[in-house]
Amino acid sequence: MSKKHLFKNFAVLSCAAMLLLSGCQSSPDTAKDSSQTPATNSSAETGTESNTDTNKDTNKDTNKDTNGDTDKTANTSAETGDNITVTDARGEISIPANPQKIVDISGNSDILSVLGYKVAGTANSDAYDYTKFPSYLEDVLEGASILGYSMQDTMDVEGIISLEPDLIIISTVQEKMYQQLSEIAPVVMLELAQTDWKEDVKSVAGIMNKTAKADQWLSSYEEKALKIGEEIRSSYGEDTTYLALLASGGQIFIFDKAGIGSILYDDMGLKRPEGMPVQENISLPVVSYEGLAQIDADRILAIGTDEDLASLRENPVWKNMDPVKNGNVLELPSSPYFNQGYSCIGRSLFLDEASSLMEKLK
Repeated sequence: MSKKHLFKNFAVLSCAAMLLLSGCQSSPDTAKDSSQTPATNSSAETGTESNTDTNKDTNKDTNKDTNGDTDKTANTSAETGDNITVTDARGEISIPANPQKIVDISGNSDILSVLGYKVAGTANSDAYDYTKFPSYLEDVLEGASILGYSMQDTMDVEGIISLEPDLIIISTVQEKMYQQLSEIAPVVMLELAQTDWKEDVKSVAGIMNKTAKADQWLSSYEEKALKIGEEIRSSYGEDTTYLALLASGGQIFIFDKAGIGSILYDDMGLKRPEGMPVQENISLPVVSYEGLAQIDADRILAIGTDEDLASLRENPVWKNMDPVKNGNVLELPSSPYFNQGYSCIGRSLFLDEASSLMEKLK
C-alpha cells in the first residue's frame, strides 16, 4: 500500500477512532486496527498469544476449547436453552451459548482467541496492508477470511454471508451495518474504552461468559511481564530509562500509556525518562524534534517505516542526542511493531523477544 493511500485512509479513520478504536487493535490515526500511523494530525490514536513461553502451543490448546468455560457473569448473561442473553453496547441480545462460527469485524479477534474461540472471519488485518494478517496474529488467525480492517465502518458483506456465521461481533465503528448484519446472524456490538487494555479483555470476556479464562490469561501475562522486566533491569540497571516513539509523516509520537510504551512501563516496570510528555487520553502525545531532545532517555526504541526512519536519521537534532551518538537506539519496522502493543497476543509476543531486542542496544 502506498504511503499516500495509507495516509488518506488514516485521515478518514481518525474520526471514527475517536468514537471507538476497535478491540485490542489500533489504527494509526496517524494511520485501530487498532488497528494508526500518524500523518497530518497532531496526535495518534491508540489498539493473544499464549501467556507462557510456549505461546503457539498454548494458543492451540486454547482454541480447542471453543465450547468450554461457560462461567457465569451475573450482570451480562442468563441461560436460555441453547442460547444465552448477553448485554452489549445496544442492550440485551440472545446469542448462541457456544458459537461455532464467529465472524469478528470489531478488531477483537485476538481477545476472542485467548478466550478459546477461533474466528472464521476477521478484520484484524495489518494496519499498513489490509490484505494480510499482522505477523503476530498469523498463527491464531490462520484459516480465517479477511473481511476488511477494523477501523473501517463497512466490511465485505458478501464475504460474511459466505461464511455462514452463527454469531457476528462488531464495534460501534460498524454500527451502521447492524441491521443488515442482524439478518445474517445475531450481532454483538462492542464499545470498549481503549484506555485500559486489560479492562477491554475483561469486558469481552464478560459478554462471552469467559471471565475465568480471561483472569487466568491476564494473571499469567502479568507474571511473565514482571519476570522479564526484572531480568532487563538486572542486566542494564534499575535506573536505566527507556523511550518508545513512532516516527510518521515528519512527526514524532510518544508511546506512554499505550502500545509498546505501556508494555515497557506498566507491565515490565521499566523506568520512564524525565521530560517525557504524559498521555492524557487515547491519543499519543506528539513532540517536536526539539521537544524530543528534552526527553532524558538512556535507550530508545524508534518505530517507523523505512522512509520515516531514514528521515529521522537525517535530522540534525536527532543526530545530536546522546542515545543516538552512543548507539543506544533500536529501529523497529512500523509493521508489526506500531500496532503490536495494542494487541493482547502482540503484547505477549513482544515480551518473548524483549530481552533479545535489548541485547541489540549497547
